[in-house]
Amino acid sequence: QAQLVESGGGLVQPGGSLRLSCAASVNLFSIYTMGWYRQAPGKQRELVATITGGGNPNYADSVKGRFTISRDNAKNTVYLQMNSLKPEDTAVYYCNGRLLNLELWGQGTLVTVSS
Repeated sequence: QAQLVESGGGLVQPGGSLRLSCAASVNLFSIYTMGWYRQAPGKQRELVATITGGGNPNYADSVKGRFTISRDNAKNTVYLQMNSLKPEDTAVYYCNGRLLNLELWGQGTLVTVSS
């Protein structure tokens, strides 16, 4: 069964860093467009970053210069390196995978930025 499993969330102080991982149990992972979304309490889910199968990234303006999305196709894994974290980055972060009309979501991992 195709699934995405996130890990790496936790509590971090403002200015700190975290790296999220998403392991994908799918065929043809290398041609999926993978992404990270987040949902803060009381807010709608929003795009954080995506990366194509060819490795082209795209970022929300709010995280440009601070977050980096990457993928390792040999490991069927996508990463989100988050630096210079701010309290407003606090949210549940979801991994997303898209291929044609197929869309997968992970269960989410909580990131809390607080002193």
